[in-house]
Amino acid sequence: MKLEPYWLSTAPAFDAAAASDLPAQAECVIVGAGFTGLSAALSLARAGVQVVVLDAGTVIGQASGRNGGHCNTGVAHDFAGLVRSAGLERACTLQRFYTEAVDHVEQLVREENIACDFVRRGKLKLASKARHMQGLEATYAALRRHVSPDVQLFDRAGLRDEIDSEAFHGGLLMPGGAQMHMGRFGMGLAQAAVRQGTCVHEQTPVTGLERLEGTRYRVRTSRGTIEAGRVLLATGCSNVGPFAWLQRRIVPVGSFIVVTEPLAPAVIDSLLPQRRTYVTTLNIGNYFRTTEDGRLVFGGRARFALSNPLSDRKSGHILEAGLQRVFPQLAGTRIEYCWGGLVDMTVDRFPRAGQHEGLYFSTGYSGHGTQMSVRMGQVMAEQMLGRPALHPWQGADQWPAVPGYSGTPWFLPMAGLYYRMKDLFF
Repeated sequence: MKLEPYWLSTAPAFDAAAASDLPAQAECVIVGAGFTGLSAALSLARAGVQVVVLDAGTVIGQASGRNGGHCNTGVAHDFAGLVRSAGLERACTLQRFYTEAVDHVEQLVREENIACDFVRRGKLKLASKARHMQGLEATYAALRRHVSPDVQLFDRAGLRDEIDSEAFHGGLLMPGGAQMHMGRFGMGLAQAAVRQGTCVHEQTPVTGLERLEGTRYRVRTSRGTIEAGRVLLATGCSNVGPFAWLQRRIVPVGSFIVVTEPLAPAVIDSLLPQRRTYVTTLNIGNYFRTTEDGRLVFGGRARFALSNPLSDRKSGHILEAGLQRVFPQLAGTRIEYCWGGLVDMTVDRFPRAGQHEGLYFSTGYSGHGTQMSVRMGQVMAEQMLGRPALHPWQGADQWPAVPGYSGTPWFLPMAGLYYRMKDLFF
């Protein structure tokens, strides 16, 4: 079992990193070479702006290359519940914004001719308990009435044409959901930004940020200093570097994934004939999908712990057992890849984007970041260019720090126990 992301292991290498020294000045500096940073860089470079991207590690080496491979429409929340808590107008705005974000990813793939196996086969949300069907029915009715007339609801019998598993009691299908090879997409996005003139510097951690005036900053790195006209922080939940303001507002939560050996086409046709993306309704649930080379990618919050080799291996064994509970037909199937990553979670699971003390930022995607990070990179680029670019996320002035939190998530074990109890009784 390889303790590395399948997406990065099977993607082409990024061979366009800048070999020269850092420039003394740049119009825009972007900190973070994940989907947000690369998408922003591409949009800025297309507009003729001089862009320098800095990353402490490698291109898409963190969350962007360590996720489950889903690119789905819809908010992270239950839509019917969101209507009750936020109001119909805002709930519909958020739902549509996520759909537009998937459209934006599809457009980028097409425009830049990125070979990443992008397909839209839909997302199926699976009821792990019979009582969960009530929530899916309410969400189905609200979505169908207000924003998505094409959604479908399956009872247990209707689910048989979708998945060969006795673990679920029904499901809600959102046809707009997509999937792709995250490594190939990320490398393609990086190469596209470089073709437009972006300079990407890997292994270049930012060590200091000194405000000069307005949006101008002196950016100190391990390899030198750059004076930037504008700076975008696209760092996710990084707890390394001079990003304390963001670190007090984002909680890093581990998410873990295993990938099987290639399965025979007949096996996949039997288990998952529609080859959609799948998520379950438990708080500590699972998400899964197949790959174009016939593997099953199976992930979840196996443990409320941060990612490291020991933690990843332990979580991999938990996920392997979970996979066999869902698909006992796969008993004995070899697990070839196992890895973990960090989800940049906010308290309300909504992203945040805007400015703080002259620094632009977009972060906090809370486990639904593939589509939103790409879309928000483009939105933030427009704002950095001084163009009107609206988005639904609250600004810095409405984003309080997490009480009692300074960047070390000491409360994760207690949070894990809380959600396990919820799953046990509800």
